[in-house]
Amino acid sequence: MTSEPSSPGTIDSAPALLEAFRGAPTSIISDNLSRLPGAVGLRPFHRGGQLLGTALTVRTRAGDNLAIHQALKIVRPGQVIVVDGDADISRALVGEIMMTIAEHRGAAGFVIDGAIRDAAALAASDFPCFARAAIHRGPYKYGPGEINVPVSIGGCVISPGDFVVGDDDGVVAFAPAIAAALLEKVQAQMTREAEIIKTIREGRYRDEYAVPTASGS
Repeated sequence: MTSEPSSPGTIDSAPALLEAFRGAPTSIISDNLSRLPGAVGLRPFHRGGQLLGTALTVRTRAGDNLAIHQALKIVRPGQVIVVDGDADISRALVGEIMMTIAEHRGAAGFVIDGAIRDAAALAASDFPCFARAAIHRGPYKYGPGEINVPVSIGGCVISPGDFVVGDDDGVVAFAPAIAAALLEKVQAQMTREAEIIKTIREGRYRDEYAVPTASGS
């Protein structure tokens, strides 16, 4: 049986802070999270565009998507459905129909530690979807599963309500409590790297990139 806490607590209480990460590369966010692994092994299957939202977490048995269907019933606008599918790629957990439901209900995207199908339809869509692989085989729908519990996604522990950011390089997640301090570091590194690129293009580069910084970049 799929279980879920009575108080999910996944709705973002600081939308402006989350929005401030729009356009921030996951590589730079990762650098300033002590280069922790992030959700390793996942790649984007959608046409393009950044994933940005708060985590609605799902843990399910490998190859079974009953809990994901239940999460689709409660997902709220701006939430990313983050699924711990035990990294199993033998059966797809979501496809075009579930993507369409999620998009229609205002979800911000999917992060699937497992497989998807209908890859061509997802590739033609702007709805963010990250997963390990694509396969034609469909899922079971028996359970068990859990909603709004901490999950492990490719070596990254993601808790309900965490900020989730994804781009062509992959997915990172972090607690809202550290977001403000993290944002300052990310913006500083983005400014520094933009200046380095400018000096390279203008012929003024003097190996500044080799100098260690607090973030280790």
